[in-house]
Amino acid sequence: MKDTAPQCGCREVHPDRIAHADGQMPAEEELFSLADLFKIFADSTRIRILYVLYDTELCVCDIAQMLGMQISAISHQLRTLKQARLVKYRRSGKTVYYSLADDHIHSILAQGMDHIRE
Repeated sequence: MKDTAPQCGCREVHPDRIAHADGQMPAEEELFSLADLFKIFADSTRIRILYVLYDTELCVCDIAQMLGMQISAISHQLRTLKQARLVKYRRSGKTVYYSLADDHIHSILAQGMDHIRE
């Protein structure tokens, strides 16, 4: 048996609620950008990389070692994360260190984990 969402039994429209919700609705372009951001989080490899970088910065070799993956695969995912502005990097000599881009990313990960653990 399928679990379906409850259906509203009334046939009344609530203009005040509609107006409030409409006033809160971001621009269509912003909604598309938000959807694209969440698509980045939809890949478990990228989530693993973000969690490896949760409290520290690491080079590609370190991340690959920790996750048991090839350096080229990690580099590919880091490129995607960098383009989405979820990670940043800094050079130290020949080594490039990656870290979370800002506190927002840290918060998104923490809140997501809190939500699934409830």
